[in-house]
Amino acid sequence: MPNSNTNEVKNSYLNNEDLMDLNSPKRIASIDFVKGLAMVFIILAHGALAWLDNDWRYIYGLTFAFLDFLGPSLFVFLSALSVVFSIRRKKKAKSTKAIRNGILTRGIVIIIIGIMFNPMSLRTSGQAVAFPLNLWGWNILMFIGFSQILSYYSLKLSKRARAVVGVVIIFISPFIRDLIFTYKNVNVVVWVLDLVITSPLPQVPLLPYLSICFLSTIFGELLFEAMVAGTDKAYKNLYKTFKRWGVFLIALGLIWWIFEGFVTRVWLQTESTMLKSEYLHLDLLRIANMQDYYKFPGMPTFMIRATISNMFYSLGAGLLIIAICFNNFDIKKKNNDVIKMVNFYGKTSLSLFLIQYMFLPLYIGQFSIIFYPFIFAGYCAFLGLMMYIWLKYFNGVGSPEWIMAQIGKTGQKRKISVQKDTSQITEKTSPKQLNQI
Repeated sequence: MPNSNTNEVKNSYLNNEDLMDLNSPKRIASIDFVKGLAMVFIILAHGALAWLDNDWRYIYGLTFAFLDFLGPSLFVFLSALSVVFSIRRKKKAKSTKAIRNGILTRGIVIIIIGIMFNPMSLRTSGQAVAFPLNLWGWNILMFIGFSQILSYYSLKLSKRARAVVGVVIIFISPFIRDLIFTYKNVNVVVWVLDLVITSPLPQVPLLPYLSICFLSTIFGELLFEAMVAGTDKAYKNLYKTFKRWGVFLIALGLIWWIFEGFVTRVWLQTESTMLKSEYLHLDLLRIANMQDYYKFPGMPTFMIRATISNMFYSLGAGLLIIAICFNNFDIKKKNNDVIKMVNFYGKTSLSLFLIQYMFLPLYIGQFSIIFYPFIFAGYCAFLGLMMYIWLKYFNGVGSPEWIMAQIGKTGQKRKISVQKDTSQITEKTSPKQLNQI
């Protein structure tokens, strides 16, 4: 029995939110890889911001500005997409209520972790926010937890309805946020709306990222339907669909940026044309200009998180990356040790995201760009080894995935206990007494 429980914990840890076929225990290798790739990029970005010295910190600003679509945006998209698998693959084995409770539990646990994480994020960013307001903020963990819940309910709509809702949210979000910002100091209700929608630290603000919960589930269903079909034709058609939509959305983001430029006559944004408090990514311009080689005059909006052009551009880039990886790892079956390692990072991404913050204070501003690539490679290997040991020898006890698995098992035990008690009462009650009841 102990071995059985240990294996159950391991399987719960790794298979929580996994992408599996109905008839096969196999995971979708490309999704694990892309999620792991996003996690590696997040570790790279956080490490560069903390560890690069002042002479080289501008590299962080440049890299993060150009490659942000590999980080939180892609991570949130994959998290919302995976809800489809959690529902569809369990539909025959579990009741609708059990599936719903499992998703709600996962979402709430991640939100609670995000709430505990917020005060540290605010302090790191140099913002002073009083308690209890410092507990609220749309960081990546908060939004991932929220996206789990909303994605579940968005599946009750048709694909076309979700597409319309998602696109409308992207287009109206900047205008709603600008309107709320204008009147938030005049009306307390508007101030509360600004707090809820934007928050003191809008890393992934509710608007427009709410749209991802509707749009990602569409592609999640397409992916799941191809898995159920299980044919080479279905896989190749899915690859083409993801690739076409990826290219289209990237083009749409760039076209919208050009359109905005012609209308507003502002092609590059600066702190004089856009509020940094509302669009935190604009601060990357300041960091990128911490050098004497070339002063960048501004940032195009498609590179500034939460703008209309950026949302389409990032979604398209994410779909294109998933398509390329799907073609290589699930259709052509390419595999090697590096791919396996990145896949492992994808499977344990939530724990890795939290653990990496423990080591950031160790080398504040100490490395030049010459040494950082070697430091980063060793750091990633160290984090992977830590997760491997934690999982293999300690069964992942204490990790977010383990906590969610335990809560889920507790709920199942209570349900079984209630069913058992009900059965015993029924057996002890005569038919006559049951009729009277």
